Amino acid sequence: MAGLAPEGSQYDSRQYDSKMNELLDGQEFFTSYDEVYDTFDSMGLQENLLRGIYGYGFEKPSAIQQRGIVPFCKGLDVIQQAQSGTGKTATFCSGILQQLNYGLVECQALVLAPTRELAQQIEKVMRALGDYLGVKVHACVGGTSVREDQRILSSGVHVVVGTPGRVFDMLRRHSLRPDYIKMFVLDEADEMLSRGFKDQIYDIFQLLPSKVQVGVFSATMPPEALEITRKFMNKPVRILVKRDELTLEGIKQFYVNVDKEEWKLETLCDLYETLAITQSVIFVNTRRKVDWLTDKMRSSDHTVSATHGDMDQNTRDIIMREFRSGSSRVLITTDLLARGIDVQQVSLVINYDLPTQPENYLHRIGRSGRFGRKGVAINFVTNDDERMLADIQRFYNVIIEELPSNVADLL
Repeated sequence: MAGLAPEGSQYDSRQYDSKMNELLDGQEFFTSYDEVYDTFDSMGLQENLLRGIYGYGFEKPSAIQQRGIVPFCKGLDVIQQAQSGTGKTATFCSGILQQLNYGLVECQALVLAPTRELAQQIEKVMRALGDYLGVKVHACVGGTSVREDQRILSSGVHVVVGTPGRVFDMLRRHSLRPDYIKMFVLDEADEMLSRGFKDQIYDIFQLLPSKVQVGVFSATMPPEALEITRKFMNKPVRILVKRDELTLEGIKQFYVNVDKEEWKLETLCDLYETLAITQSVIFVNTRRKVDWLTDKMRSSDHTVSATHGDMDQNTRDIIMREFRSGSSRVLITTDLLARGIDVQQVSLVINYDLPTQPENYLHRIGRSGRFGRKGVAINFVTNDDERMLADIQRFYNVIIEELPSNVADLL
């Protein structure tokens, strides 16, 4: 358990280790679940859910997905502990989508998340994975119109994802009816508790049917999270995934101040000669921007290839093969594919856009430490990005320096 809490998080791992052992000693509270499924195909999922999973760009399940999807699909209460950015969201989304009765347009699953952004992100993933199932998902979050929420809920949804305050409000107003809810998921439970949502979570729970299946997903398991699991869960299975093997060691990280978004393109073109010496990946935040940047680079006579989630699998496979073989040297892509690119010889990553979540930074530039390869990452930073850059440095405890002029010598 030690080392699972991110650096600087508010829980001292040793402290809660001993607390956890105290709580668990002599009480067969958890059973551990160790079955591992190496492929999505072997998990017994519905055909249309598999289509959604592959369509979204997943090729092979991550460690948490290999262990976590099946017990959830079986209706077991689960406590899944893994770092952010390891694929927890798709784990519980798949488990929910597999079990919904699509003929019944009533809320059957409720997912709570600590922030509006995360709730909206989960809604997106749920919708994308459930694309071929015709799932109806709605995000209930603060800061949006209550009337609009009520209208959508009354027209009928299968899944509600939301923040505790707004969800409780909707339950209290009887706009969200709990009668058919059979699955309840707390995502980033530790975050939710540290933000003071404990009472609201308890209040929401009181309103749900007594036989509801509960899933708790969390990077750390502070005592308060364990207390929730004790109160609400029935013989939960616990799935623990060790910290990711990815590391930032040996990767030199730099930033370039570009002030304005419009100046990034020129900066990238200036760096193109350096890019083409080696194999490089350029990350942007949207599919549309992949297309836009690819056009711009090609119209300046720079050879690049591009891949994103709207392309069919076949096209993506061909592009990745060309890139892996070295016949194309510069690849423009989105986060969606960050994890699939473990190309041995990529030695330069450019974050044309900084990632929207600090966790994704590791997936873009991190390396499997086993290979001990060296690499360089260059982050384009506009005035609006300065806060995110500071967050990333704090999150990973790294210092990112300004790019020196002799970048080619670093590669």
